[in-house]
Amino acid sequence: MIHYIGLRVIAHSTEDPARVRKALDLFLLNSTDRADDDKLSESVEIIDAEGHYGNSIKIFSAQVSRKQESKALARFIRQNMSDEDVELLRSEMPDRLDDAQVFHMRFDKQAAFEGQVEMTSSSDAIAIRVKIATYPKNREKAGRIVEELFG
Repeated sequence: MIHYIGLRVIAHSTEDPARVRKALDLFLLNSTDRADDDKLSESVEIIDAEGHYGNSIKIFSAQVSRKQESKALARFIRQNMSDEDVELLRSEMPDRLDDAQVFHMRFDKQAAFEGQVEMTSSSDAIAIRVKIATYPKNREKAGRIVEELFG
């Protein structure tokens, strides 16, 4: 069972924030029927921050916590991943699931802007954290849930 899915992406000062936001919206729009721009805008928190070198950055973050929306987003990600990305994810699943039962993935911002779901190892990406809920807490059960969702 998914407890929540957190999404986070940074728009650097050299990037157009609207394009970065469009890349994030690819995932958010496919988690639900949030076609209403007002509802979608309300779901994204935007923080103006300063980068390590004093450059301005915008941090966009959102959390999908409704059960149906979380499942829809996980299904969208899985259905739109390439076979190569699925194999890579399968081989790295144990390393991507942390002790807090959070499963970590990163997706290419540029590909998402173009409507594609493409995994990346770059830190300049759309970071997605899937919090897996098991009662009682059990890493093996969490691993099986991740395998069902993305394997």
